[in-house]
Amino acid sequence: MILLDLIEKFICYLRSQRGYSDHTIRNYQIDLRQFTDFLSDRRRDSKDADARLEQEAIDFSIIREYLGSLYGNYKKSTIARKLSSLRSFFYYLEKNDLGNRNPAADISTPKQGKYIPAFLPVDDMFRMLEMPDKDRPLGLRDLAIMEVFYSCGIRVAELAGLDISSIDFDQHLIKVFGKGRKERIIPIGKQALKAMSTYLEAVDSLRKKAGGETGGSMPVFINFKGHRISTRSIGIIIKKYAKKCGIMADISPHSLRHTFATHLLDSGADLRAVQELLGHVSLSTTQKYTHVSLDKLMEVYDKAHPRK
Repeated sequence: MILLDLIEKFICYLRSQRGYSDHTIRNYQIDLRQFTDFLSDRRRDSKDADARLEQEAIDFSIIREYLGSLYGNYKKSTIARKLSSLRSFFYYLEKNDLGNRNPAADISTPKQGKYIPAFLPVDDMFRMLEMPDKDRPLGLRDLAIMEVFYSCGIRVAELAGLDISSIDFDQHLIKVFGKGRKERIIPIGKQALKAMSTYLEAVDSLRKKAGGETGGSMPVFINFKGHRISTRSIGIIIKKYAKKCGIMADISPHSLRHTFATHLLDSGADLRAVQELLGHVSLSTTQKYTHVSLDKLMEVYDKAHPRK
């Protein structure tokens, strides 16, 4: 079959059966489109049959050649993601009898440098929470967004997708759908719930004006038109308040997720409990936060060890 048709089948599978987010699907589309563009350029430069845009013509050496063309233009982490996209695609073909053996299966992932997540000290986080204008509905929204990030450590897509029906104000819990539409229940603090309650009351008239209901499956966070806020807009909001605070680091919604995890670990939280709160499948993913807590560990060691 033509490779482009197989890619379309794969994308439909990710959307309908795996329940991947729009953001994740878009990344797969970008990665696989880049690979087909490489094959098209290769075909123009070669008269060999191997240069055809057909699945049967792709082997180990072609994928190695493709990855080699990426070095110098992309970070190792980006190349690793593009290789992972190819592996997943060819594994899908193999599993569904649409292709031969996975040609990307035996290619080694580029070695990654140690990634230390960006996070905010407690004082900076608290200063950011003081920034929004509480006399304006959208200022109350911005405060609620940051309070929820800091209280729950959820992903930006999870926050954007949060519905009013997913909040249990009595039990102090929220329900989110993470990667692969996996549901998880997370505790949420009093300050975040108070901020959300005040915000929801303030934008009630905006929802009605936009023609929406005020409960049920309606989105928690909305834009000035009364529609569900986008992940891009949330990112802009976070950067705006970080800049207002004079924070020089590049702060994003993901930085607030890192801040949540780091402050929990600094306060003695169990690593496996933090793993559950963040929705990580593997504990090794959560362990990166222990690097940023090293100063705290050294402080505890110096104070407590009898033979320091």
